[in-house]
Amino acid sequence: MARESFDTLRALAIASQAIGFILIITLETLMGDAARPWQGWTLAAMVVAALCLAVARLYRRNKARKRRDLS
Repeated sequence: MARESFDTLRALAIASQAIGFILIITLETLMGDAARPWQGWTLAAMVVAALCLAVARLYRRNKARKRRDLS
């Protein structure tokens, strides 16, 4: 099975998580204890982004599998 050399969805997942963690740390540094609600929302956005990317990855994998099975 040939593998794609660069996986865009994987790169997006890594980048979104990295940005989220940087934002959480920055909020803590700038706002102190007042940052807690914003950090929670940031974490929730990170989870939603990860789930969306996982679903997109599953969709791509299933689409490729169906294409492969038809040919």
